[in-house]
Amino acid sequence: MLPWKHLLRPLSALLLTAAVTIVPAAATTATAATAPAAAVDRTETAASSRGWNDYSCKPSAAHPRPVVLVHGTFANSVDNWLGLAPYLVNRDYCVYALDYGQLPGVPLVHGLGPIAKSAEQLKTFVDKVLAATGAAKADLVGHSQGGLMPRHYLKFLGGAAKVNALVGIAPDNHGTTLNGLANLLPYFPGVGDLLSTATPALADQVAGSAFLTKLNAGGDTVPGVRYTVIATKYDEVVTPYRSQFLDGPNVRNVLVQDLCALDLSEHAAIGLIDRIAFHEVANALDPPHATPTTCLSVIG
Repeated sequence: MLPWKHLLRPLSALLLTAAVTIVPAAATTATAATAPAAAVDRTETAASSRGWNDYSCKPSAAHPRPVVLVHGTFANSVDNWLGLAPYLVNRDYCVYALDYGQLPGVPLVHGLGPIAKSAEQLKTFVDKVLAATGAAKADLVGHSQGGLMPRHYLKFLGGAAKVNALVGIAPDNHGTTLNGLANLLPYFPGVGDLLSTATPALADQVAGSAFLTKLNAGGDTVPGVRYTVIATKYDEVVTPYRSQFLDGPNVRNVLVQDLCALDLSEHAAIGLIDRIAFHEVANALDPPHATPTTCLSVIG
């Protein structure tokens, strides 16, 4: 792939940020307040019709913990999981997915609000899932921001007592430079403020942000939780890709190309369609029954 093509996704993200700033503010206060709730209802209904977000599901003895899927930036609880959610449901997991980080006037595209606030939404959702399933703990699987944001929940909101494992697929655990674009922000006065005010989650994910500095102070992990990071060396969004890896006890960092050199997935594909990564997710959720991941895992 030509080098300039690696910049298309981050540039698209920045363009969408600019678009968000000019969304008309003429919507009434009532509309702004009710739209996110209505959107959540629609996406939860859509997910339930596909086999996940089924609150009548009871975890089995083989898979005693529900799995909560946490989407990435500019995504939602359905589109991000059209590949992985059925993969897990077909393996007899109770699977749930939430929407978070909604902004008024921006439908279907979520994960844009302040990450600390999004973590509060995750806390509420996990409590809901545990109450419905009767399980003591849940396992979390997140893509991109969805692998990062739960760490705030675990560290600052009591999540460590309710979570057994966190699996991050291409998570920006230490922020991203967007292939160096983030390093240019100081040279463009006002752009950083634009990110912070229009799409706070983007500003939170820039390497060196106040959010990340606080999150990673004192160590990447918290006791009692197992961590797995699944990354691809072709990631063009979370750069450098090794910044995704965590340090600490109970951590397993995985590069999919070490398992299958033919895997060409980039940032989006690894979470959307990569069955090499999916197989590693299944291994992380059930370590006693883990099986080797190879290129043949794509047909497993």
